[in-house]
Amino acid sequence: MKILKLTLSALVMFAGIGLMSCNTSAEKVEKAETEVQEANENLDKANTEYLADVEKFKVETALKIAENEKSIAEFNARVAADKKEAKADYKAKIAALELKNSDMKKKIADYKADGKDSWSKFKTEFSKDMDELGKSLKDFTRKDD
Repeated sequence: MKILKLTLSALVMFAGIGLMSCNTSAEKVEKAETEVQEANENLDKANTEYLADVEKFKVETALKIAENEKSIAEFNARVAADKKEAKADYKAKIAALELKNSDMKKKIADYKADGKDSWSKFKTEFSKDMDELGKSLKDFTRKDD
């Protein structure tokens, strides 16, 4: 009888442990599903922010390019009244600046959003090039004012 009670107690104890561990596994699965869902939501939010950053940068760049085009057009109008020798030199320099400006316009238009790391690199290089172009335009128009 003692052996039967001992065996029965052990059996009940193992059954209880088994039921507890099943419940724990279910809780673990539920917790993992929740974490995956939260990670997906965070990823979606990060992608949305990234794409918004790309669009914002494109708009800002378009404004800078438009300002550059305006500066070039204004300078072309002033050059039209200059001497013939100076005109040729100015026209060549202006053509180079216009080409650089249109290259920058094409570069930003052709950019395809393909990841945050490549975007960061592209944005840094592009901003540097735009700043150099803007400085070149300002220096060129200042020298000749």
